[in-house]
Amino acid sequence: MIGSEQLKTASKKSALKRKSEKSQEQPAAQPEPPAKKGRLSKQPATTKGTVAAENTATSKADKSEAATSKVAETAPNGSSSKDGERNYWLLKAEPESRLENGVDVRFSIDDLAARTEPEPWDGIRAYAARNNLRAMKKGELAFFYHSNCKEPGIVGTMEIVQEHSPDLAIEYPDEKYLVSAHDPKAPYYDPKSQPSDPKWSVVHVKFRSKFAVPIGLKELREMGGPGKPLENMQMLKQSRLSVSKVSPAEWEYLIGVAEERAAQND
Repeated sequence: MIGSEQLKTASKKSALKRKSEKSQEQPAAQPEPPAKKGRLSKQPATTKGTVAAENTATSKADKSEAATSKVAETAPNGSSSKDGERNYWLLKAEPESRLENGVDVRFSIDDLAARTEPEPWDGIRAYAARNNLRAMKKGELAFFYHSNCKEPGIVGTMEIVQEHSPDLAIEYPDEKYLVSAHDPKAPYYDPKSQPSDPKWSVVHVKFRSKFAVPIGLKELREMGGPGKPLENMQMLKQSRLSVSKVSPAEWEYLIGVAEERAAQND
């Protein structure tokens, strides 16, 4: 049983990420479906998430800017699955403002880069996405995907720094609700989930890199054609799935694309 005091002591520095609930397959030729889930942004609703990193202290901004020119390729030891093969992932969030139950749920790669502590990837309310979260191991890497925006696509990488834990209440001092599945005022309240028996999970992530040139959804679909490197990529097969698996071969291919574009952009 999780008491109210435990809920109130939960981290005060997290925000709610957008997540798609359904995992149904869509034809590749169709536009990306609107996102169903999101992540709370601590920035004002009139401020775009893409400039959030500029509001941090100068030293932190310089550090984040330096990191954007690098592409993460390896993870710390101990992040391999049982068969010795490392797992990789793709997680979606919305970089543009969208209100969900009166709350702006945007969250961008720049918002993550500006964080000074591990960020909980919360707000998951779909079982397939939740199960993927629960399969993640500390040290594994994930692509950060901008979704439900003008230019959707992969924009960078992040690292799983803490494995799954219950998605319980996170209290903000400047808000009148708890960011969780258990507060009716929260964006993604779930009356069927109880603090004593929570249905949903979070993992904690940290920023690793921002791509010099994003890999757009249109390009990903072209790379996923018959006989091409991303032919079996889960994100393309199940376009509404907000947390999806990425094979080692797919990861290496996309990292290579990002590195090549970064070199050409210099």
